[in-house]
Amino acid sequence: MVSNNADDIGRFMSDDGVIVGTDGGITPKANFLKWIRFGDLHHTRMDSDKVRIRIYGNTGVVTARGRSAGTYRGEPFSFYEWSTNVFIYESEKWICVLTMLTPAKAELV
Repeated sequence: MVSNNADDIGRFMSDDGVIVGTDGGITPKANFLKWIRFGDLHHTRMDSDKVRIRIYGNTGVVTARGRSAGTYRGEPFSFYEWSTNVFIYESEKWICVLTMLTPAKAELV
């Protein structure tokens, strides 16, 4: 994501894939890549921990907690969030069909 290369990012997403954002909105792949391509969306940080991967036949589910940051239409953003990604194994590669983002709370130590 921090490469901000829409073509590279798009290769890992299904054509009908969507991202459900922390604001509750749904963004189709085409819009997401367009925002990156035209510089409306620019990531400077994307990291994760607490990664959990499960495979169910040709379906994979990846859940992770992490931080993303950058700018959207010139305004800075920074999120601490859980992401759940659903992948399918198709044509000898894993393709993301759904990303669901949820605000994360800091753990109490």
